[in-house]
Amino acid sequence: MRIGILGGTFDPIHFGHIRPALEVKQQLNLDKIWLMPNHKPPHKSSTSVSTQHRLAMTQLICDEHDELELCDIEAKRASPSYLVTTLEQLTKTHPSHEFYFIMGMDSLVSLTHWYKWQSLFRLCHIVVCQRQGWSLLPDNEILDEYHLRKSSPVDISDQKSGLIIPIQITPQAYSSTEIRQQLSQGIIMTTALPAIIIQYIRDKNLYQT
Repeated sequence: MRIGILGGTFDPIHFGHIRPALEVKQQLNLDKIWLMPNHKPPHKSSTSVSTQHRLAMTQLICDEHDELELCDIEAKRASPSYLVTTLEQLTKTHPSHEFYFIMGMDSLVSLTHWYKWQSLFRLCHIVVCQRQGWSLLPDNEILDEYHLRKSSPVDISDQKSGLIIPIQITPQAYSSTEIRQQLSQGIIMTTALPAIIIQYIRDKNLYQT
């Protein structure tokens, strides 16, 4: 199977996560998108709500979309979640799968600072979603790898890993930080959050100061 993976804290999960995931699946003709909440993201000190709540909200979204599936591999890990460790485990447990890790251009720009980043290319393809205000500059360390590995979504070869696939998706003007700030003030961003997530947040009294 051809599996897209979208990782994140999903604190909370919102349309800025969901819609790009669905668009990537369609554009690349993937079988599934796995939504993978982090437990202890290495670049953040903490999350606003517990891992259990973030898993529950992500599962609610997967229940609404057949194209999406919860992957809790990182949520079960007690140590910080490094992508290369996760992909090494996934390729061992699912040797026949082909993995496509989804990230924004802002993440690609800083990829050379990720733990064992060179090893990612033997474990997956990297799908890069353009984000407004972010681009690769001539002095960026990843630029040579980008030009070497770049492939069009309509011209993906038979190789199982190692490509960088830039795609255009519909811009989503939603920020998890802004959503949390609004929620802390009792403001519900109904355009950013699915109804089922709004109800969960209300039922559990989450994101209140």
